Amino acid sequence: MPSQHTNALVNEASPYLLQHAHNPVDWYPWGEEALARSREENRLIFLSIGYAACHWCHVMEHESFEDEEVAAILNRDYISIKVDREERPDLDEIYMSATMLYTGGHGGWPMSVFLTPDLKPVYAGTYFPRNNAYGRPGFKTIVAYIAQSWRDKSEELARNSERVVQAVRQLHASGEASGIPNRERVSTAADRILQAYDHQLGGVASGTNKFPPSQSMDLLLRQYAHTGHHACLSEVELTLRQMGNGGIYDQLGGGIHRYSTDPKWLVPHFEKMLYDQGLVSSIYLDGLQATGHPGLRKLFERKARGIFEYVLRDLRSPQGAFYSSEDADSEGLEGKFFIWTLEQINEVLGEPHGRIIASHYGATAVGNWNHPGDQHVPYGPKNILHVSRSIEVIAKVENLSTEEVARVIDAGRSKLLAVREQRVRPGLDDKILAGWNGLMITALAKGAAVLEEARYGEAAAAAAEFVLHEMRGGGRLCAAYGKGKARLKAYSTDYAFLVEGLLGLYEWSGEVRWLDEAESLTDILIEFYWDKQAGGVFFTASDHEDLLVRSKTAHDGAIPSGNSVMLMNLQKLAILLDRKDYRERAAEMIEVFGAGPDRQPFQHERLLTGIAAWHDGFQEIAVVGAPGDPRTRALLRAVYSAYLPNKIVARLDPADAETAERVPLLAARAQVDARPTAYVCRNYVCRQPTTDLEELKKQLESSDDIQAVSG
Repeated sequence: MPSQHTNALVNEASPYLLQHAHNPVDWYPWGEEALARSREENRLIFLSIGYAACHWCHVMEHESFEDEEVAAILNRDYISIKVDREERPDLDEIYMSATMLYTGGHGGWPMSVFLTPDLKPVYAGTYFPRNNAYGRPGFKTIVAYIAQSWRDKSEELARNSERVVQAVRQLHASGEASGIPNRERVSTAADRILQAYDHQLGGVASGTNKFPPSQSMDLLLRQYAHTGHHACLSEVELTLRQMGNGGIYDQLGGGIHRYSTDPKWLVPHFEKMLYDQGLVSSIYLDGLQATGHPGLRKLFERKARGIFEYVLRDLRSPQGAFYSSEDADSEGLEGKFFIWTLEQINEVLGEPHGRIIASHYGATAVGNWNHPGDQHVPYGPKNILHVSRSIEVIAKVENLSTEEVARVIDAGRSKLLAVREQRVRPGLDDKILAGWNGLMITALAKGAAVLEEARYGEAAAAAAEFVLHEMRGGGRLCAAYGKGKARLKAYSTDYAFLVEGLLGLYEWSGEVRWLDEAESLTDILIEFYWDKQAGGVFFTASDHEDLLVRSKTAHDGAIPSGNSVMLMNLQKLAILLDRKDYRERAAEMIEVFGAGPDRQPFQHERLLTGIAAWHDGFQEIAVVGAPGDPRTRALLRAVYSAYLPNKIVARLDPADAETAERVPLLAARAQVDARPTAYVCRNYVCRQPTTDLEELKKQLESSDDIQAVSG
């Protein structure tokens, strides 16, 4: 039955906002209409921030925002504003800082913030149940109390909010330049991170939850490459193995869930975010290159491919760009789409295949998960599929060959997936975000190169084409796309992540147009986001709307910061284009943010990788040869089979003189004896050019300074 309510969100493009368009709450989107009404009527703003795939956002909506009594209080006493945090990370960043100040360091979504008409927070929290419980006030009590306080003592609330604002501003200031930290400080930070890892189960515990630690694993692998400290590699191998075999990884459909709610990686929070798919697939590829263990190489390749296949199947738009996320919930229950009873498995597969699949994926009659909210579900104990027994163990138990067991598992997985596809799917957030697409483009371009899978690169190129052509306004990037149009000025993360992806596409394909676009976007970023007094990039553009804070940090969270990613981008572009000004700006970034990792290494992992690259330098690898020549592909295979974290790859078709003129690294590079040829260089000074695979591998493995003459 259609809702009798409609509010101002009905005309929005965000799926999250549209979810609330028929609440009895008189929601507004963030904008001048709502803000002006708050000022004119001197009413507090209730700001609710969340996102479409957020489970507790759904819970709070059903309990409070669909409730007529709660809505009546909000409509009488407040201007209620609903914000999609993925569209407005600028607002989310500012008011999450305030929330954590009010809650003693606890953040999350939904975020519930009460603002004065001049946008200063007087109180904040996250999820509130509708009614009082366990000695704690419920949402209905809180909104009534704060409204009464505003009527009785508004000046006191305003004074208190000003102190919070000052604290928030301090949190989002970069501080003064402190010089470039030496390489040893990067190693010290990496050691601190290493010690925080769970040496039995992998990852880093955050309370009871474990998130995929992609960025810290990146740093640990780089530290391993720099020092040979095997513990760094071992922790990454352990974590990638445990994640890949756990319930956090979708064993049937591929893809990674947002986090695990237990230390063993078994029970996930089931939502799937595009940014996680990009970051996690990328670190699986790094692990594949770094490990010397054949079994782990196969496992890591399977997991990276599984993520790519999920994204290309379920998150790709008809235009080629990628959607933002899939929900945790379906049919009102978290995880229902993904879980299985033993009876369901046997019904689909029969004996003995059902038994083998159940053994492999740990499905039992008693189940391994009982969600507290779904006792009314009319089927038995539920199982989250995870790798419980290896193929080798099952082969011994069943007296079968490992090949036969593997075939049974592959066939059974396909059948179960086909049946699962008939279920009611979790909700899809189909908005397209420029920055998150950049992260996925980066991963797919890397996958195309490392796995020699051209269709991954082609998918990355299609997404890049969409963002570059459909998500621009006035020559500049837009942050989001939905309902057929782009909207919102892009944030520095959008530029940084897309530039990173374009560089990856250039290195994979050798097409200079991607490098040209990366340079153009970088120059726009510098013009509108660069701090001309102190260095580094602000989160918002110089012509963005005025907010409480214009943030400029290098804190890496669930996704890396724009400054951290641009630090590496600028160093690569400086080499590829011989732009010394880019290298100077990279130095400014390190000077501004370089002290942060000493205090908080876990919030600066990506920044640390950029500082490490600054000290360690880059291997500049030029491959000259016709793209279709098998010998050219063999040279590139050697380049991408090795773990070389600080490499820059430039490709040249001998028939393409224009590219050689555009890219200094390729200037005067020619084939030797008319054969595809590789040059391994540093600072444009190269070793002896080689057409021999074994010699190329030796040059790539050598860490000695390059003394050979330029080619």
